[in-house]
Amino acid sequence: MPLSTQSNFADPDSAYRLIVEAHRGASDEQSAALDAALVLILANHVGDAEVLREAIDLAKRRLPENARQLP
Repeated sequence: MPLSTQSNFADPDSAYRLIVEAHRGASDEQSAALDAALVLILANHVGDAEVLREAIDLAKRRLPENARQLP
């Protein structure tokens, strides 16, 4: 299954708001922990290592140039 980069949400703005609201009132540390947990939960839901690899590569390409030296 190839990585889908098209929106699969009927209302993408509503999905974005859900994520933003989940972070409301959280400290930077809590926000980072929430993001990490969400990534792991959704990666498990996808369940395909090749799709995960494609998603990681795409996310790294979207980082600012000075942050691309991630392992």
